[in-house]
Amino acid sequence: MEFLVRGAMEFDQPGVCLSFEETAGELAANVASLGFDLAALIARNKLAIDHVYLERGLIEETGEYDLEALFVRLGHAVDSIGAKRVFLDSVEALFAGLDNESVLRSELRRLFRWLKERDLTAVVTGERGQTTLTRHGLEEYISDCVILLDHQVTETVLTRRLRVVKYRGSTHGMNEYPFLIESDGISVLPVTSMELKHAARDDRVSTGVPALDAMFGGSGYFRGSSILVSGTSGTGKTSLTAHFVDAACGRGETCVFFSFEESASQIVRNMRSIGIDLQRWIDKGLLHFHTARPTTFGLEMHLVKIHKIIKQIDPSIVVVDPVTGLLHAGTASETRSILLRLIDFLKEEEITTLMTTLTGGSDAQEQTEIDISSLVDAWLLLRDIESGGERNRGLYILKARGVAHSNQIREFLLTDRGVELREVYLGDAGMLTGSARVTQEARDASAALLSRQEIERKQLLLERKRKTLDSQIASLQLDLETEEQESRQLMAQEQLKVMKWQQDRGEMAKSRFVNKGPQEGDGRIAKARGGRK
Repeated sequence: MEFLVRGAMEFDQPGVCLSFEETAGELAANVASLGFDLAALIARNKLAIDHVYLERGLIEETGEYDLEALFVRLGHAVDSIGAKRVFLDSVEALFAGLDNESVLRSELRRLFRWLKERDLTAVVTGERGQTTLTRHGLEEYISDCVILLDHQVTETVLTRRLRVVKYRGSTHGMNEYPFLIESDGISVLPVTSMELKHAARDDRVSTGVPALDAMFGGSGYFRGSSILVSGTSGTGKTSLTAHFVDAACGRGETCVFFSFEESASQIVRNMRSIGIDLQRWIDKGLLHFHTARPTTFGLEMHLVKIHKIIKQIDPSIVVVDPVTGLLHAGTASETRSILLRLIDFLKEEEITTLMTTLTGGSDAQEQTEIDISSLVDAWLLLRDIESGGERNRGLYILKARGVAHSNQIREFLLTDRGVELREVYLGDAGMLTGSARVTQEARDASAALLSRQEIERKQLLLERKRKTLDSQIASLQLDLETEEQESRQLMAQEQLKVMKWQQDRGEMAKSRFVNKGPQEGDGRIAKARGGRK
């Protein structure tokens, strides 16, 4: 019926339903649960339903048997609305009273040829046989396309499956595909993984924790990448995820949160204890929670529902918490296959995905139960660090493709202001956390205080010595200046004495020259001259 309804509503192709088992009223009531209004389509001449009642007990096979009357009846219905599509349900009911196999083959060929001659696209249903695809084992040979529907029960969980057995003139998938019947019709999801042709973006999105952004080179995760956060129970995986979601919604981005362990209200309440209010983003329509127990559906159904929700909401951020919960719905290999297809789909849509996984306390920390660490682009490991009789949280980046990231193990605290990553603190025995760190910090602070006091004492002593030396230098300078002054005074006195002596001597010489008189002087001079002669 969805084939007819979708054709009429989406492709403007009217259709005819020829039913041999259900009346028009019964069909309308049954498909109403899928959101289809057959009465409205009939009123608009987009759909015609003809119920043909056949009772095996009322059929007696005599003479030649053909479907000419059926062709007339079907042709009238097709012509009345200009139908392009036909649905026959089911062919077994049409031939229920016939045992002649040759007649069956002949009339089936006539029926399919009649439909092709009128260029009608027809869907014919049939019951599966014991060893053949159909009860008569003929329909699959004369049909252009054969679709096999069945269901599988795995650990009490039922999954409907679809397989294209053949499709003439076309390549098609050969695998089984799960499909889901819901309130808006049928959803089919291919099992095979998509090709690796998704784009790789260079822009980043914040982790929601500034210190963690710094560990990723200051910018956070690549947009459109897949991130795995693993750790034992209680290490803070959901809290770290809530920071990421809160930051994304704060930027106005739409987020979808798939939870397999906690209800939406429980997550909102718990995150409020670390200062994160997710309810405001729910109220604004930016955050959408979808919660379900893993055992509610099979793995394929979970994947189909996730695809459907993502297509409806078109988010930029998707959270799956935790992916290990899906192990309750299938084996590890099946879960890994489902997650591989989910990651491929989300990358194709350029959706940034954060998944959490639970690791056992006795298991190797750098290993996940479903082995998806090689599929993701970044892997954060949260671990318990036991020392000094207590357990503290630690975080480090195990890998981040395309990002120069920190290799440090950072202490991870949950406070009323959210997640806090503390700087690495090393002691003699290695990294210190918790009370051991507090104790060592107190010791280091005390030692630093003593060191500062010792430095201050030495600086004071040095200052005192400097002042004493400066005082001595000043005293010596004063003595030097005094001696220099005395020396200058003595030198001045000596100079005065010399000058006085020279002055006195000059005066004495002068006085002697005056007392001798001119004759004596002239006679000495004359004598001297005479001597020359």
